[in-house]
Amino acid sequence: MFVWLFRHIDFLRAVLLYALTAFGGPQGHFGMMIRYFCEKRKYITEAELVELNAFSQLLPGPSSTQTVMLIGYKRGGPVLAVITLLIWVLPAALIMLAFSFFVTYMELSGDISRTLFHYVHPMTIGFVVYAALKMMRQAVRNTATWLIMLGCALVTVWIHNPWVIPILFVLSGFITNLSNKRIPEKKEPRKQLKWINIRLFLIVFVILGALSEWARISRWEYGRIFNLAENFYRFGTLVYGGGQALLPMMLFQFVSRPVSLGNAPFLSTTELMTGFGMVQAIPGPVFSVCAYVGAMSMNEFGSGLQIAGGLVALLAVFLPSTLLLLFFYPIYHNLKQHVIIFRALEGINAMIVGIIWASGILFTMEIFQLKIADFTSEAWLQKLDLPSLLTILLTYLCLKYTRLPAPILVATALLAGYFWG
Repeated sequence: MFVWLFRHIDFLRAVLLYALTAFGGPQGHFGMMIRYFCEKRKYITEAELVELNAFSQLLPGPSSTQTVMLIGYKRGGPVLAVITLLIWVLPAALIMLAFSFFVTYMELSGDISRTLFHYVHPMTIGFVVYAALKMMRQAVRNTATWLIMLGCALVTVWIHNPWVIPILFVLSGFITNLSNKRIPEKKEPRKQLKWINIRLFLIVFVILGALSEWARISRWEYGRIFNLAENFYRFGTLVYGGGQALLPMMLFQFVSRPVSLGNAPFLSTTELMTGFGMVQAIPGPVFSVCAYVGAMSMNEFGSGLQIAGGLVALLAVFLPSTLLLLFFYPIYHNLKQHVIIFRALEGINAMIVGIIWASGILFTMEIFQLKIADFTSEAWLQKLDLPSLLTILLTYLCLKYTRLPAPILVATALLAGYFWG
C-alpha cells in the first residue's frame, strides 16, 4: 500500500497545490486544472480533461470536484479518486467550519457582525448575477430554454418548498426531450446497463430518510443532525449547477420551511449569505459552504455538535455524487448512447440558470427587507439602499472586466462594512 501511495505522491502534491490556489468557482477551477494537470505535469491531455468535465456535467453534485476525482480515478482507480477528493475538499471545508465558530462568536458580540458583513451580502448577489449571466450564454439558446429559465425562476421565487426544485428538474428534462432537432437521436446499438451498481446509493438514501423522519416524529433531542444528513444527501443527489444552485435549496430547507411550519430556522438568512460570501474568498469547492451551514445549524447544541454538524453535512453532500461517479464512469460509453440524457441536460441547464436568478432575487429581497406585495406600489423604491446597490454593481463589473481575485473583493467588502456599515 505504501509503495503504491508513494508512486502517486507527486500527483497528490499537485492536487494539494491546486486545492490551495483554485479560486473562482468551476470556471476558474477548470482553467487551473489545465495548468496543473495538463501543462505542467502532463498527467492528462486537454482532450481527456474536456471529456471528463463533460461527463461530470451529466451527474448531480460539484462538477469541478468530480472532474478532479476522475483524474485521480484514471491514474490509480477508485482508491486514488477518494484520496484526491479528500485532499481537494478538506482545506476549504476546515476553513469554513472554523469560520462558523467565528460567526457564532461575532453574533454573541452584538452589532459588530452586522456591520462587518454589511457589504458582504450585496457582494454575494454580485457573484450570483455574474454566474447567472455567464451560464446563460451556454445554457439558454432557444425559445424552449428561455421559457424554462423564466418559468423556473418565477416558480422558485413564488413557491417556497424544497420539492419545487426536483419537480422542475424532471419537467425541464421532459420538455427538451419533446424534440429531436437540437440533439438528434443516435441509431447506434445500445448495451444494457447494469443498474445493480447503484444499490448502495439507494440504500443510503432510504436509511437516511427513515432516520430523519423517525427523529422528527420521536422528537429526539439531537435529531436535527439526522435531518441535516438527509437534507444534504438529498441536495447532493439533486443539485446541478454547482454551489450557486445549492443556495435556494438551503434557503428553503433551513430558513423558509421551518418558519412556515411555525418553528425557528436552522440558521438566519444573514448567516447563510455570510457563509456563501465568505466561501468566495477561499480556494476549493463552493460546496465546502455546507460544512459552515451544517455547523451553524447545530451551534445551539454546543461546540462538539457544531463540529459534528459541519462534518455530517460535508460527508452527506459529497457522498451521492461520489457513489454515482464511481459507479457510472466505467459504463460512460454505454451512457453516451442514451441520447435522452443529453436532451434532458439541455432543459436542466436552463432550469439551473433560472433558479440561480431566483436566488439572486430572493437574496436581494432579504437584504432590502422587501416582500412581493411591495412591488405593487412604490414602497420598494423607498427600501433600496444605494451603497448596497452600488456594491452589487461594482462586484459584477469587477468580475466581468477585471482579474481581481475573489479574496480582494471580499476583503474590500469587509473593510467597507467595518468602517461604513
